[in-house]
Amino acid sequence: MTQLPCNPPELRTLFLFEKLTDHQLEQLCEKGHVELIEPGPVFAEGEIATCFYVLIEGELVLSKLSGGEEIEFSRTSQRGVYSGAWQSYLGDRAPQTYTASMRVTAPSRFFVLDADRFGQLMREWFPMAVHLLEGLFFGNQNAKQVVDQRERLLALGSLSAGLTHELNNPAAAAVRATASLRDRVSHMRQKLSVIASGVYDRQALATLIRLQEETAELVAKAPTLTPLEASDREDELGDWFDDHGVSGGWDLAPTFVQAGLDVPWLERIVASVDDESMVESAIRWLNYTIETELLMNEIADSTARVSTLVNAAKQYSQMDRAPYQRVDLRELLDSSLVMLGRKIGDSVTVVKEYDPTLPQIPAYAAELNQVWTNLIDNAVAAMDGRGTLTVRTRRDGDMALIEIGDTGPGVPEEIRSRIFEPFFTTKPVGEGTGLGLDISWRIVVKKHRGDLRVESEPGDTRFQVRIPIEPEVAAAEGASDG
Repeated sequence: MTQLPCNPPELRTLFLFEKLTDHQLEQLCEKGHVELIEPGPVFAEGEIATCFYVLIEGELVLSKLSGGEEIEFSRTSQRGVYSGAWQSYLGDRAPQTYTASMRVTAPSRFFVLDADRFGQLMREWFPMAVHLLEGLFFGNQNAKQVVDQRERLLALGSLSAGLTHELNNPAAAAVRATASLRDRVSHMRQKLSVIASGVYDRQALATLIRLQEETAELVAKAPTLTPLEASDREDELGDWFDDHGVSGGWDLAPTFVQAGLDVPWLERIVASVDDESMVESAIRWLNYTIETELLMNEIADSTARVSTLVNAAKQYSQMDRAPYQRVDLRELLDSSLVMLGRKIGDSVTVVKEYDPTLPQIPAYAAELNQVWTNLIDNAVAAMDGRGTLTVRTRRDGDMALIEIGDTGPGVPEEIRSRIFEPFFTTKPVGEGTGLGLDISWRIVVKKHRGDLRVESEPGDTRFQVRIPIEPEVAAAEGASDG
């Protein structure tokens, strides 16, 4: 860098300084200087902002770091454009770091002013403007924090309602099954008193008890039948019951079919009793056994479902885990899908394509779950609750790639560059705050040094999240932001 003379009349030709007085222009030249900067980097994003740069002639390029790569967002040779420590007038109340990286592509002249002096001149020359800018900066920052918090609370409320609904279903099923089981056990006690009265001889009773044990085992191993297969078997058993004088046999048939029992098995019951008139009594005794086993299975399934939901909620919230640790992406994604099960609904087909070779990654798990929640929620909304939701993971170089895809109409090309901006939303008024994708972007890019982008065409929209697999970079960034 070569320092050159500063010429006040030349500064007046720049749109940034054209309204300043002669005295003010002289002060700029006294406190600042002109530099000739050769092609190459000038400052880097995240470094302490020490200088304010105004382009006099040449060309500059501004870029930001995304996914470990420098993404260019501005290239210009317009005289008077500025960059650097332009927020220095805020002093210690705002982070004084460069928000982007700057380099020049040709020998370029800049007017350069130290950050402290630039802040001092701003406060001296334009006190009203500084107050307005401060109000705008901190007002937007506070509003964003409030709305951000509300967005999180709304999402939490929606998830809580969904989880309550999901828990209520298996809990109610378990209550109903318990009531039915109590009734069946009562009837079994009555049948037991009949058997104990001596209507069966010792050998027939032993055979009946053995069949009862076999029946219980068959219920546990019952095959899954198609509706047509189940209907055919019910017809066969209904006819058999009619032939053997079992009243209400057509009501018993579905229970026996559900247990995986067929006509040959029923014939074994006939062979085990000496008196044909006792067949119906034996059938009904075994029917209570089957119903009892099925009800206990239903209770076990219901309580297992409750346990699964509780574990999913625990995994989703990461409430008993360190905030930063190595995590299995499949577990995080699965817990988010469970938590959002009610919102996803039955009309959306969920396809999971997980790469089993993808290693655990270092991450703030609870915050990544918030990312999945936002992306899945948007995908379901884009499809209007009907379509295919695809959740995919794979390795992409030194990154873990997570894709959330939907079959909705797609994101129009003209707004793709804006969807990650704060408060930008395509949803109707009152249905979206425009913070979901902004929050997700900050969690992925700022917190994890990753990348978040979208690829979209009608019928195939994919939000792609890339997170570093190695911990060093992510941990360092997370520590500075946390």
